[in-house]
Amino acid sequence: MRVLHTMIRVSDLEKSINFYVNLLGMKILRRNEYPDGRFTLVFLGYNDETLGCSIELTFNWDISAYNLGSAYGHIAIEVDDAKQECLRIKKLGSKVVRDAGPMKHGTKVIAFIEDPDGYKIELVESKVQINSESSIF
Repeated sequence: MRVLHTMIRVSDLEKSINFYVNLLGMKILRRNEYPDGRFTLVFLGYNDETLGCSIELTFNWDISAYNLGSAYGHIAIEVDDAKQECLRIKKLGSKVVRDAGPMKHGTKVIAFIEDPDGYKIELVESKVQINSESSIF
């Protein structure tokens, strides 16, 4: 068994594709239109779906907004340098909701950003850095 994908519903498909492709560097792996069901599915990721997990963007043609709910947590993406990624993301006009710093009660450096629909994405730095500063998460 293996994890195939995580599905999130989006309110503006092209804006979301732009975020995940141009800001986070993912590739569109496949796109399927379902006119009879009035929805579109777009699968994005860093590798072929046979090699890694993907994100499925579901765009329901007749729905313009969603309630994210209180049970959803976040998607995590490994980055080389969380601080530099936050600076780049801010410069491109996207929202950083928690700047890079050590995880609360830990040493791993993390940051949080939001996609166009408000879904949280955790940036996890690939190298462990020991730092005495505390964080908000």
